[in-house]
Amino acid sequence: MGLEEEIEEIEEEIANTPYNKSTEAHIGRLKSKLAEKKEKLEKQQSGSGGGGGYAVEKHGDATVALVGFPSVGKSSLLNSLTNAESETGSYEFTTLDVNPGMLHHRGANIQMLDVPGLIEGAAAGRGDGQQVLAVVRNADLIVFVLSVFEIEQYDRLQEELYDINIRVDQTPPRVTVRPKHKDGIKITSSTEQALDEETIKDVLREHGYVNADLNLQETVTIDRLIDGLMENREYIPSITCVNKADLIEPSYKETVDEQLRDRDLDPEDVTFISAEKEKGLEALKDRIWENLGLIRVYMDKPGRGIDWEEPLVIEEGTTVGEAIEKLGGEMEERFRFARVSGPSATHDEQQVGRDHVLEDEDVLKLILRR
Repeated sequence: MGLEEEIEEIEEEIANTPYNKSTEAHIGRLKSKLAEKKEKLEKQQSGSGGGGGYAVEKHGDATVALVGFPSVGKSSLLNSLTNAESETGSYEFTTLDVNPGMLHHRGANIQMLDVPGLIEGAAAGRGDGQQVLAVVRNADLIVFVLSVFEIEQYDRLQEELYDINIRVDQTPPRVTVRPKHKDGIKITSSTEQALDEETIKDVLREHGYVNADLNLQETVTIDRLIDGLMENREYIPSITCVNKADLIEPSYKETVDEQLRDRDLDPEDVTFISAEKEKGLEALKDRIWENLGLIRVYMDKPGRGIDWEEPLVIEEGTTVGEAIEKLGGEMEERFRFARVSGPSATHDEQQVGRDHVLEDEDVLKLILRR
């Protein structure tokens, strides 16, 4: 029996086993075995080339993947947001490759990827699905693009991404495991656990841990525990936009809002757009910026003054030292101190060191040794 058949068999057994306290440990072992076999299959496929894939080199300050099923309007959206020229059409599978474009917004260069339309079963390899989804794994933000008439597509998109180990809008589990040479498995936890100790130990044993110290800093489910033990998970934030909003009657909007709420999506947090008529795009650009967690720092350059046109774009929480690293060159060795004006400073031209945390729209002047 091949790996794919083994995976299918385990998935079927999990689906047919009712979840309760008496079956919890058994399901935990099955899910652990499933995760291990899927990882093995993933390595086999990537090692054998996996059909070529869609290699896209990362450019700019951040990368955003537009994810949706065929014909929801991703190509039109990419064309409207960027300088790309992605083929568009009202039929399915117009986009047969990953098309990149560059969105210029608030001084940042944001790479946008129009990912080929997903289909159900993409994670299992249908329609080049695995290669398509591999591109998404490298994104800094996922934008789900839904048709206003098919909000239920959101459920299937989430499932496909989950199946290829992308954890959307989740933080990595606060689970640490340290192998040791003897004394079996010892569990320490800062919170009360719903899983019993033997179930947790069974999961660890399935992952090859016989002697180990496990520390849990959150209340874990079996799935979260397994994710904490695996190294092939990607944790990516997302936002959602609903396209073709110009085609519905105002009275239908409440039905759409209800469908969004059923999926724990607040309609106020969802951007309604018309890619074709270029409506709602500025709001979408702003939402992309906010969810990427980027900030702008304007450099005060010696003899030239403040460069307001091309800010240094960095992540929230970046220090002066980290900003200097991004700038590169000889600045790290020559750095003496910096002067900062703006939101992070207590006064204009505050003198600061490498550890000072910058904020959006700060002005930074570097004082360097000659």
